[in-house]
Amino acid sequence: MSVLPAIRPARPAWLSPRVARTEILAGLVVALALIPEAISFSILAGVDPRVGLFASFTMAVVISFTGGRPAMISAATGAIALVVAPLAVEHGLEYLLAAVVLGGVFQVLLAAAGVARLMRFIPRSVMVGFVNALAILIFSAQLPHLIGVPWLVYPMVAAGLAIIFLLPRLSTAVPAPLVAIVVLTGLTVAAGLAVPDVGGEGELPSSVPFLALPDVPFSLETLSIIAPYALGVAFVGLMESLMTAKLVDDITDTPSDKTRESWGQGVANIVTGFFGGMGGCAMIGQTMINVKSGARTRLSTFLAGVFLLVLVVALGDVVAIIPMAALVAVMIFVSIATFDWHSLRTLPRMPLSETAVMVSTVAFTLFTHNLAIGVGVGVGVACVLFARRVAHVVEVTATTDAEGARVYAVSGAMFFASSNDLVDQFDYAGDPANVVIDLSEAHVWDASTVAALDAITHKYETRGKTAEIIGLHGHSFDRYLRHTGQLAGAH
Repeated sequence: MSVLPAIRPARPAWLSPRVARTEILAGLVVALALIPEAISFSILAGVDPRVGLFASFTMAVVISFTGGRPAMISAATGAIALVVAPLAVEHGLEYLLAAVVLGGVFQVLLAAAGVARLMRFIPRSVMVGFVNALAILIFSAQLPHLIGVPWLVYPMVAAGLAIIFLLPRLSTAVPAPLVAIVVLTGLTVAAGLAVPDVGGEGELPSSVPFLALPDVPFSLETLSIIAPYALGVAFVGLMESLMTAKLVDDITDTPSDKTRESWGQGVANIVTGFFGGMGGCAMIGQTMINVKSGARTRLSTFLAGVFLLVLVVALGDVVAIIPMAALVAVMIFVSIATFDWHSLRTLPRMPLSETAVMVSTVAFTLFTHNLAIGVGVGVGVACVLFARRVAHVVEVTATTDAEGARVYAVSGAMFFASSNDLVDQFDYAGDPANVVIDLSEAHVWDASTVAALDAITHKYETRGKTAEIIGLHGHSFDRYLRHTGQLAGAH
């Protein structure tokens, strides 16, 4: 009897020294880029900078364990800040934290309900619009750091971009964005340059976050106040996170578990709320920095959060002197790398409907500064244009059989958009006494079609004629039997 060799568990990829080095350096670059972003989003939400920084720490660390997309970065984001800002202004920080916790609970429930499966209904043109709008937003977010600043900022940004774009041609041992940050910081300190730095963006925390319940009354009144904002946190966070996960899937040619990512985001927001953070979701800009730096595992996400806390608490004085020009250069690089330039080259050859979907996604995203709204509008436009196109696919062909009966052969997908015109395709007055409607090549998708078929048969009955429907099968037959004669106003 042969003895099978023992099967050893697969060794995690990040245990490889080469992979670990890449993950560690990528995590450090992301942590440095997160600091000014988190501070800015805190100001946008109307809260203390430490609230955004703590959120970025807890979101990144928790999602590195619970998330379904390795190498994706979750932290405090502008989209979530826009959702919770009115609540913070009207009711204060504690209500904001309670809304974040409840939003996380909603995300877990939505994950259990299968919300991740809705991603299959997002067309490619919406994805392209999402990516391009995101790139434009990332770039436009850097403009305040380029307007009304000392002239030295401009050559520093140009030098940073030169390092980021040219260094990979010589060596990829160290991420180019990290080199740009170190070089420009060293130059600023050595030459004593008076340029805006990270310290000028807001006060950095001096202690670690601690666990505490939001100090709000546990009542229905509190629930009625925070529930609308919690739903906004849940839906906006999931939409941005799932869209970002799909984008990383495409870039890395690796799959991810969208359901796990959905409930993982919920768990991360629950933990974040209890630790005094403003909540968050996936960050496309920092995720792109991470992925473009070569990161592919959860280690980089985890270390980004850990490095962030270490940098702002233990090394706050060092981080404070990093020139904003260095971080602006990194984010401009991210916006250039994120934009789908191929979509501009293929624009003249794209169908008009696809172009309309992409443009509407970009336009509404830029107008509202909300990626979730832009994607929602893009999907809505895509659905309307698709329904309009499919509505014209249904064909009705009239013939006369050997017994003199009029036979109408209907083919195509029959739903509310196509069946509304179906009633006008028959000659009720001129047809003989017996009419056959053959649906062998058609599919009945909704109750509106059944109502249209009932209206057709009723019109023949009022003229003393008989209309027989044949050829229905499968789900079409079941749907017809379930709804025929039951729809008020069908006639």
